[in-house]
Amino acid sequence: MRARAAALTAGPMLALLLLAACDNGDRVESARKFPPADRPVAPTVSTKWSTEEARDRVREAEQIMDAAAVAPGMTVADIGAGDGYYTVRLAQRVGARGRVLAQDIQPKVIERLADRVARERLDNVSLKLGAVDDPRLPPNSFDRVFLVHMYHEIGEPYAFLWRLYPALRAGGEVIVVDSDRPTAQHGIPLRLLICEFETVGYRLVAFSEKKDVGAYFARFTRKDRRPEPEAMTACKGGQ
Repeated sequence: MRARAAALTAGPMLALLLLAACDNGDRVESARKFPPADRPVAPTVSTKWSTEEARDRVREAEQIMDAAAVAPGMTVADIGAGDGYYTVRLAQRVGARGRVLAQDIQPKVIERLADRVARERLDNVSLKLGAVDDPRLPPNSFDRVFLVHMYHEIGEPYAFLWRLYPALRAGGEVIVVDSDRPTAQHGIPLRLLICEFETVGYRLVAFSEKKDVGAYFARFTRKDRRPEPEAMTACKGGQ
């Protein structure tokens, strides 16, 4: 858990610097019509949450995929895919009739993951380079969108979630796995998570603690409409 330990020591100072930068107007142009996050944004310190062997020992991916009701033939997205722990296991779960889109905002991460996808012959996986304020997902395409151990690193949550909204199919869900602690400590309080999602037009449909995983599990679906950006007010908290 070296990545987690590093996050706890380096996270608060770096996150506050990032928040200060946002307050000074250092935001991407495409996000400025949305409210800025009224909380620190945790920096990315590693593309790995833990070792894959350690995660498999507690059946992390199996637990999360079961809770999310991932089934063969589904189309799913793995946002912030990193080294592909979930990408590989989602590809196995959805099978040849399903599809997995693995997305990350770091080109070098996408390149490494492309090598793994080719090496493991994951023919049902495609790759996508995203942006800090836009997952860049095709509309009406996904049964499940996974945000695992990374939501606290999204610097523009309102723009990001607003642009994610159209990508869900009817009945589609966004799956969040994260830790119930301040964002500066690489987590996000549950009440703040729910507030941010509800602000953009989602509702919580299921929640559970995953103690073996060291995180909580939350499922969100779309409401009937999403508000316009100028109608949104940033949620407070997460320090």
